[in-house]
Amino acid sequence: MEILSTNLATPTTFIWNGKEETTGIYKKPVDQPLYLTKNDVMGDEVSDRLHHGGYYKACYVFASEHYPYWKALYPDLDWSWGMFGENLTLIGFDEHEVYLGSIYEVGEAVVQVSQYREPCYKLGHKFGTPKVIKQFVGYGLGGTYLSILKEGNVAAGDSFKLVERPSNTMTVAQLFQLVFAKEKDQALVKIASESEAIPPKKRMWFSSHLQ
Repeated sequence: MEILSTNLATPTTFIWNGKEETTGIYKKPVDQPLYLTKNDVMGDEVSDRLHHGGYYKACYVFASEHYPYWKALYPDLDWSWGMFGENLTLIGFDEHEVYLGSIYEVGEAVVQVSQYREPCYKLGHKFGTPKVIKQFVGYGLGGTYLSILKEGNVAAGDSFKLVERPSNTMTVAQLFQLVFAKEKDQALVKIASESEAIPPKKRMWFSSHLQ
């Protein structure tokens, strides 16, 4: 698992339901390392601090291997790394092999696999249609957020070195699919409700689905 591209955004405004909004989803590759802080990526635009940034959403990563699938669906878009709003586009990031709560060294930083991505209307605006949100959920592989345990620079070419994996956990793919499943696997719900890699409010949400 290696960093292919580092991506940052500048503020972008658009009109939504007659109201002007600002977003940081329009990320573009930059030819420089990124400094990961405990609450965000230094120099990146985080317009909505209520739903983005913070300890459990400090950095978002997405797999480069998913790009061909989405390019085939939306060939007319202006494609570049960072298209999904990710700070780090990764090579070899397999959501079926990366586990919630796992800790990695990458560059100068130490990071932990944290919570899942919930696509919102801003992804729909960027792709030019709200149907992409349902497609994103249906695809079942949504990347992951990272918590930053040790701040530091990361750069293209840096590899993720596994430091620790929890014994009672699930894969990133399982977590993403669990969130949107109508019938939720109770064993996985229990794991999610107890995982300290997930923010307390999300743990409470999972607890509410325990039967």
